[in-house]
Amino acid sequence: MTTVGILGGTGPAGRGVAVRLASGGCDVVLGSRDAERAQACAQALVARGIDRITGAANEAAAECDLIVVATPWDSAVATVSALRSQLKGKTVICMVNALAREGREMIPVYPPRGSMAAQVAFALPESVIVGAFHHLPAALMEDLDSGLDADVVIFSDHDAARQRVAELVDATPGLHAVIAGSMSLASAVEAFTAVCISINIRHKAHSYVMLAGLAR
Repeated sequence: MTTVGILGGTGPAGRGVAVRLASGGCDVVLGSRDAERAQACAQALVARGIDRITGAANEAAAECDLIVVATPWDSAVATVSALRSQLKGKTVICMVNALAREGREMIPVYPPRGSMAAQVAFALPESVIVGAFHHLPAALMEDLDSGLDADVVIFSDHDAARQRVAELVDATPGLHAVIAGSMSLASAVEAFTAVCISINIRHKAHSYVMLAGLAR
């Protein structure tokens, strides 16, 4: 059974991914800089009937088979850099979007290497980086009764890792994997999250991405 550690897993995005992956059969460790906060968050989810989730410090979450980076964008590089030795040789899923709010819109922020996935890859040269889980509304992810039926766009320069993450996504309730291609797409995929969130702010909705014309 795959164990998944979510760095920065106590925020809305991290909790949503944790709930979905646990419902798909993974054992999930919610990581945080504050272990007690992570444990309390996990216990609250378990109290709602969502099992297979525990909470721990980020260092403990990094010991899992597969890692998801769900921290705020401005702390992602520092978080993974501190765990470089533990993450060596592992597949690390980056779901981080660099965004800033201006009025009723979110706008993309472009880090020095063009994308947060590229920033994480530079910080973790001995890990395999895959991008996924960018365009998903956290509220619907955390609510298993929401009827979510979303596509998850996946990119990486490593085909085997892309396929591994795609299989994980396809085993997750309410999600469908769509392999887009290489890391060259990272900037465009991450920036489109600003469009999705801005639409939801303007229309007071929880919309998500569904790509028509693909085989299910």
